[in-house]
Amino acid sequence: MSDEVLQDDPYRRVVRIGDTVRRPLHPWSTTVHELLQHLQEQGFEYAPRLLGIDDEGREVLTWIDGESGGDGWAKVVTDEGLTAMARLLRDYHDAVRDFRPSSAAGWAAHDGVFRPGDLVCHGDFGPWNLVWHGNTPIGILDWDYTWPHPPLHDVVYALEYVAPFRDDEFAMSSMRHPAAPDRRRRMEVFAAAYGLTAIDGLADGVIAQQEEVLARVRRLAAEGRQPQLTWQESGALAGIERRIEQSRELALDLP
Repeated sequence: MSDEVLQDDPYRRVVRIGDTVRRPLHPWSTTVHELLQHLQEQGFEYAPRLLGIDDEGREVLTWIDGESGGDGWAKVVTDEGLTAMARLLRDYHDAVRDFRPSSAAGWAAHDGVFRPGDLVCHGDFGPWNLVWHGNTPIGILDWDYTWPHPPLHDVVYALEYVAPFRDDEFAMSSMRHPAAPDRRRRMEVFAAAYGLTAIDGLADGVIAQQEEVLARVRRLAAEGRQPQLTWQESGALAGIERRIEQSRELALDLP
């Protein structure tokens, strides 16, 4: 059976073989595997199942059939998709609220300490990391960067991309919006579907998580991890810094 290459990154080659996905391991993978096992035991149906490690040292996960990657942007333009995404995030948070791993493998660029109010955030909860059937997300992908954080971290991380905190031109040319997005209304829709009663402080939260994610990238680069080291050496982190400044400007313009 031939491999179907899903991601041909030199540092993280991901392939599909039959109904399985093979991905390289990280130093913290044992912790992530424990999380996936917990989700399976909780009856959470939206995460891939861990099937083991193959003879090439790759993790073997179940394949989730549907649309993902760049197709996800069009899904969250609609209120239906936006609402479904937020509800899925809340369902995930409910499933892991009391989960504490026993593994000593740790997390990506995190000390592993759970502080009051923390749970295991997905850490990369964007439309591209969901599997979609129509406007309904039926799976969550890419669990490499889960880490203990307040649940609001995942909320504001998602809002950066679904509000979105990008200028109107980029939102329409690259994020499938047919017109300039009403960011405040979209934030209200997402927050209400997740279970929040107001959006106060969420724009500031978007900026804070952007700064925190940038700091995580820098820590991983300092450890020689890829692709973060390449991002740093290529100057790509300057683009992240510019996006943070753009978010500050957009936050000021929110009515």
